[in-house]
Amino acid sequence: MRAQVSLGRTLITPGAMCSLPPVDVLESLSRHAVADWGDLDPEDRESNDRALRCGGRLLSSYRTSTEVKFWIITEWDRSVTTILLPEEY
Repeated sequence: MRAQVSLGRTLITPGAMCSLPPVDVLESLSRHAVADWGDLDPEDRESNDRALRCGGRLLSSYRTSTEVKFWIITEWDRSVTTILLPEEY
């Protein structure tokens, strides 16, 4: 069984809201919540796994069905999770 990530308040940026299909966002948010980090390299995956154990910010990277890349970031204190496009960071 995978770890569960407490998402806190979930936000989406204006650019992500306009660019991302809701079904892709919800699917990816569900994956992020069970520690499926999406399209990250092994080093970033390990960083997230360490942050789950010891505390720290979590970053996942996904693509929509039309190949638009987006990120999901959960803050270190798990109070807020934000869905955004990389250019909005």
